[in-house]
Order: sequence, then structure tokens, then C-alpha cells
Amino acid sequence: MRVVYLTLASLCFALATAGVFLPVLPTTPFLLLTSWLLVRSSPRLHARLVASPLFGPLLLDWTRDRGVRLHVKVTALAVLTLLTGWTVLGTDLAVGWKALGVSLATLGATVILRLRTIQATPQPVPVPVESDERAE
Repeated sequence: MRVVYLTLASLCFALATAGVFLPVLPTTPFLLLTSWLLVRSSPRLHARLVASPLFGPLLLDWTRDRGVRLHVKVTALAVLTLLTGWTVLGTDLAVGWKALGVSLATLGATVILRLRTIQATPQPVPVPVESDERAE
């Protein structure tokens, strides 16, 4: 079963990575599925995924708070808008394909907007500790 989970995790990770660049392909569900599969098949690879600078913070936020940060939403919506705009205005696709792309982008934007927005966790400010030594 481990090989099946690893194979599916690889496929989901590839789709999550492609979803970073393609507006009609969601990243988060494939990333969460990748994480779930890796927990059950390879804790070492799961630890690497959680430690990755691109996907790690997203996974930790989702696991801890069941949401995403505002800057993640803004970035996702900006990329979605830019790529959809380029598809509609900069390609010679048939009108039906363009309409399908806009419909899927609208659906994606709706999903992004409905995700819970979490606040950045404030970092604790170090408090200076006074020494207990007394000058004599």
C-alpha cells in the first residue's frame, strides 16, 4: 500500500505545483491530499514537504487554523486575474473556450474568497532579563 500512496502523493504534488501557475487548477486540495498521503507512506517526505518554503507555511496554517493568510488570498486572486485576462485578451481561442475559462476562474475566485482568512501570528517580543548579580 505504501507504493500506491507514494505514487498518488507524487501525482497530487505535481498537480499542486502546476496549480501554482495555472488559474483553473487548484493548489490547496492537491497539496492537502499530498500531505495526507505522505503522512501515511513516508514521514520523512512529509517532513520535507512541511519544511518547504513554498508549501510548508500553507500546510501549517491550514493544519493549525483551517485557513489561509490574507497575502496568500491576494496573491492567488492576482495570479488568477492576470492569467485569465491574458487568456481572454491575448489568445485567439474560440469564444466558448474563453467563456469556459472565465467561468472556471470565477469559480476558483469564489473558493479562494470563501476560505477563512487567518491573521499573522504576532511574534513574541523578547523581554530583557535583569541579572541577579549585585555589584559589591
